[in-house]
Amino acid sequence: MTIYGVSFDLVGKQPIVLLKTADGNRFLPIWIGHPEAAAILSRLQGDEPPRPMTHDLIATVVGELGSEVVQIAVTELRESTFHARITLRRNGTTVEIDSRPSDAIALAVRCDAPIFAADGVIDASAIEMADGEHSLDPEQQIAEFKRFLDDVRPDDFS
Repeated sequence: MTIYGVSFDLVGKQPIVLLKTADGNRFLPIWIGHPEAAAILSRLQGDEPPRPMTHDLIATVVGELGSEVVQIAVTELRESTFHARITLRRNGTTVEIDSRPSDAIALAVRCDAPIFAADGVIDASAIEMADGEHSLDPEQQIAEFKRFLDDVRPDDFS
């Protein structure tokens, strides 16, 4: 998955991160909190805070302990709530840590870790765009994303 964008739904003003599948025609919208949206956006835009924010701190701690973030995965949708796992590796041993997707994504963008989503999550919650729509230029992609946000509601994915 790649991060297609972070924006706000127009009704509730709730932030949404939109993940795009590798094949480029399915999109997974995940409603997130404002602090996590800011954390994801700031890193995507290349902003460097004067002091480490929470996700920066976690990335630093992971690195200083000789570990690396191998990947993050959105693993399930349970009772209208997405769940994620962060996979860490240290000295050849991996460990998975339960996480909110928003925190996992904010960490992934800081550690250049790949983002995955379980097939079942994509099948249950992704939006599929018609062929050719995903090949729009960036300005058209942003306009399409905004049109999507005009009409989408959290209940559409429960």
